Amino acid sequence: MVHTAAGRAEAPTFEEYAGSAWPSLYRYAYLLTGNHADAEDVAQQTLVKAHGSWARVEAADSPAAYLRRMLTNTYLSERRPQKRRLEVLTDEPPEPVLAPASGLEDRMTLWPHVTSLPPRQRAVIVLRYYEQLSEQEIADALGCSRGNVKSTAHRALNALRAALDTEKEV
Repeated sequence: MVHTAAGRAEAPTFEEYAGSAWPSLYRYAYLLTGNHADAEDVAQQTLVKAHGSWARVEAADSPAAYLRRMLTNTYLSERRPQKRRLEVLTDEPPEPVLAPASGLEDRMTLWPHVTSLPPRQRAVIVLRYYEQLSEQEIADALGCSRGNVKSTAHRALNALRAALDTEKEV
C-alpha cells in the first residue's frame, strides 16, 4: 500500500505489485514446470495477462490467489494437446531436471517423480505439498471442486508410491 500525504492508503500500481509478487509467482511456476526458462515464461505470461485485466486482479479479494489461478491456467493450457506439435530431434539427451534446493533428501528423491506426473496432478501436488495450500484453496486456484482436488491428489500420490516402489526394486 502506498500512503498519500493525507494518510489514506492507495492500492499499489501494477508495477509495484508485480515486483513484489514476482518471487512467489516464479517459485510456483518453477515447481510446476521443473526448469527456470519455462518458469520465467509462464510467470511472465501471467503478468502480461494480469496487466491487461489489472482492474479485476486489483479488485479481487486476494490478488495473490487470483494471480496463482491465472498462472495455473496458463501452465495447464500450454500442456493441452495442440492440433500440431513440432518435435525437434537431437543427438544429445535433454538436460536433467534439477530439484529445488530444499535440503531434504526425501524431496530430492521424490522430485523427478513429481515432474513426471500429468500437469493437473502435478499442479495439485505442488499446490498442496510445496505451496502448503488447503484443498479448498487448491480447488479455487484450479477452478474445480474440492472432491476433484482430493481424487486428483489420490491418483497422484498412488502414482508416486508406485514409482518409488519400482525404484526400490531396481
